[in-house]
Amino acid sequence: MTPSRNPFTPDFGEVPTHLAGRARFLRGIERALVDEGRRPELTTILSGPRGIGKTTLLAIVSESAGERGWLSVDTTARKGMLDDIEIQTARKAAHLLPSSGKTHLSGIGVPGMVELELERVSEKPKSNWRSRMTTILDELGANDTGLLITVDEVDPELDELEELVTVYQHFVREGRKAALVMAGLPSRVHGLLDGRSSSFLRRAQLEELGPVPDADIETALRQTVESSGRSVAEKALREAVSTIGGFPYLLQLVGFRAWDVDPRDSEITPEAMRIGIRQGKSELETRIFSATWRDLSGNDRKFLEAMLPDESESHIADVRERLGWSSSLAAQYRTRLIQAGIIGQRGRGVVGFELPYFREYLEKQLEAQA
Repeated sequence: MTPSRNPFTPDFGEVPTHLAGRARFLRGIERALVDEGRRPELTTILSGPRGIGKTTLLAIVSESAGERGWLSVDTTARKGMLDDIEIQTARKAAHLLPSSGKTHLSGIGVPGMVELELERVSEKPKSNWRSRMTTILDELGANDTGLLITVDEVDPELDELEELVTVYQHFVREGRKAALVMAGLPSRVHGLLDGRSSSFLRRAQLEELGPVPDADIETALRQTVESSGRSVAEKALREAVSTIGGFPYLLQLVGFRAWDVDPRDSEITPEAMRIGIRQGKSELETRIFSATWRDLSGNDRKFLEAMLPDESESHIADVRERLGWSSSLAAQYRTRLIQAGIIGQRGRGVVGFELPYFREYLEKQLEAQA
């Protein structure tokens, strides 16, 4: 069998051949992009831990908007993002926008004496980012074209992000055809919602992305393999789904490595899948967990360490007792870790690890420090 291209996409932000889950969210966005009235999905914030699929969803939303006649510009919350948005919009809308300058004759003559000169005169009235973007949106609106802005890695400390949100809410109030979809880690999204622009953003659609159901993981894994001309053994499929634990990025890592074990084989065998699982879990640690670990404070790590004696779920009262902390201090770090997407609530006063295999990673890090 001639090997075909590996169909899995473990690089960040790549759109997978078959997306696992998220169908309800995408249907809502797609409907909002074609409805005449304004729907809440046109202002959406995606929140979730690293590797849960936020950047991929932004890419899919952007692509979907383009297919439905919208202009879409994609940026990251960094200094200069407003200029980036304006430049991207002007470039992509160039065919819809009028010329920005006039031509006048500055000289005329015959060869060797006075040369004919045409100069471009730029018209530069006083303006700011809001006024320039409003002008562009006016032209887009005249052509029944909307503008979607996607922002990845939201940063509540970034002044330009606050300005974007402030200006965007004016676009909404003015009835302009505009949409804003942002994504970020839970702690940063919560910081954004608690900021100076919070009253408007709290009315946005907040999508807290958690693990994907196993059935959707199985379907996506099987379809990705079969649509590229191979099959996957049922036992291999079951082992993979059990290992992936609903984590979309791990699906791509495991699938990518299992595919490459023997790309000429018509079937991904259980043995090949076990190799893919081992390599995928190792890469999950280096690509996702190491950055998550670096972000943790000393007390964050102490709280997580105090959860380790419990087999699965931990009662906050037990964690507090092990640490000798007050109720308020334990509640503070419980909230921080939930907002970071590392742990999740399992009931009143009960938490558990949200990231698959982070417990094992934590144990290894603590051993290395001992």
